[in-house]
Amino acid sequence: MTNLRLTKQLADLAEPLDHIAEPVQDAVTAVPQPVRDVLDGVWFGNPLHPALTDVPLGAWTTALVLDLAGSESADDALAVGILGAVPAALTGLNDWSHLKDDARRIGIVHALINTMGLTLNVASLAARRGGHRSFGRVLSGVAYAGTLFSAHLGGHLSFGLGVRVNRTAFESPRDRYGPVCDEDELNGGKLVGVDFEGEAVVVSRSEESGEVCAIAATCSHLGGPLDEGKRDGDIVVCPWHGSRFDLCSGEVRGGPAVYPQPRYETRVRAGKVEIRIAKDDKAD
Repeated sequence: MTNLRLTKQLADLAEPLDHIAEPVQDAVTAVPQPVRDVLDGVWFGNPLHPALTDVPLGAWTTALVLDLAGSESADDALAVGILGAVPAALTGLNDWSHLKDDARRIGIVHALINTMGLTLNVASLAARRGGHRSFGRVLSGVAYAGTLFSAHLGGHLSFGLGVRVNRTAFESPRDRYGPVCDEDELNGGKLVGVDFEGEAVVVSRSEESGEVCAIAATCSHLGGPLDEGKRDGDIVVCPWHGSRFDLCSGEVRGGPAVYPQPRYETRVRAGKVEIRIAKDDKAD
């Protein structure tokens, strides 16, 4: 409860920055989609930012240990961390551009602490190379303490607020067909939202093959309702952040989502569309 109160207080403190955050988010979302797909990690199959943060954190931890051991090799580790912080910051900014309310505000605090830490580490490296090693160690030590707290906030964003987790990870309906809608509801290329054993599913007919297709309707990025999205051929575009998924395979065709949508096997009986979770998408 203490951690929850602290993060809530930090979010409240950052609320006055909302008027700055919105235009910054607009500027980031204006970046060309292919660039954003790279930053999102669509090609990687997982969010890229968490992986990249390991580089500066690991390098700065190494620098701290080497400083305690009295080794000047700490300078090299410090430099590696500084260089690694740049792509980590870019991918983090890209992830943050989709957030709202408390998640956005905690993200701002997370970013400000990281920025201050990076600045202190750059100053530390300059001091060391200028012959002021003791002062440099103090600066990097303070920066490291801030980095640890910022990492805690990043963990809260992921595990406490569900940022960048797969929103479809726990969907596992039983392995049996069940009726969900009439076949004629799919006429005209409609995206039909249905409930299948408590899970939201979007059912459609492929324009290319004519087959009936079904995938999870809860966007794996941040939970947007795909059945309310736009259709682009056999692609559905999430109405919240523009993620693109193949309506039949569930594969990601454009970020910010990086996880595919669970797909369902379909059949038509007596004019009724019946579905079940695809065997290769069942949880082990």
